[in-house]
Amino acid sequence: MDRLRDKSKVLVLIDRYRALHDFAAYVPISALKGDGLDVLRAEILARLPEGPPLYPEDHLTDQPERFLAAELVREKILHVTRQEVPHAVAVMIDQWEDTPKLVRIAATIYVERAGQKAILIGAGGALLKKVGTLARAEIEDLIRKKVFLQTFVKVRPNWRQDPEFLAAIDWRKLVGG
Repeated sequence: MDRLRDKSKVLVLIDRYRALHDFAAYVPISALKGDGLDVLRAEILARLPEGPPLYPEDHLTDQPERFLAAELVREKILHVTRQEVPHAVAVMIDQWEDTPKLVRIAATIYVERAGQKAILIGAGGALLKKVGTLARAEIEDLIRKKVFLQTFVKVRPNWRQDPEFLAAIDWRKLVGG
C-alpha cells in the first residue's frame, strides 16, 4: 500500500491479482505504518495446521536446568554491577547435586581481568553475596526446590576468544540438566 498513491485503486489491484491466482485472502498492508499487519497475522494463523506438541505441556523451555541456573547467575551479575562489569562474564556450573530436598550447585563466574573480579566480589564479598542470594531465590522458583548455591570468581583472560572454553560453556554440551 505504501507505493500506491491513489488508495482508492486498491480494489482494482486486488481484482488483477485475483485473475492471476485464487489466493485464500487478499490483505493490503503498509510496511511503513504497520496497517493491516494484524489482519495478515490473523489470516496466516487461521491457515496454519496444528501439529503435535514438540514438548510436554509442563515444559517451559528446551534449555537444561543447569544452563538456566548459569544464566540466572549471569543475569544477576549484570543487573547488580550495572556498568562496572561489562558483558565479558561467563558462568559455568561445575557441580549439580540433586537430592530429594535440596539441590547443591557450585558455579564458577569467569571474568577477563583482576579488576573485574574485585568489583564482582565487592567489599567483604558483599556484592557476590547479593548476586548469589538473588540468583538462588530465582533458581528455587524455577526448579521448585531449595537450593544451596556456591559461587566462585576466576580470572580467565580473553575467554571470549578461546574456542575450547566457549565449547565447554555451550549449553548443548550439558547433559542431564
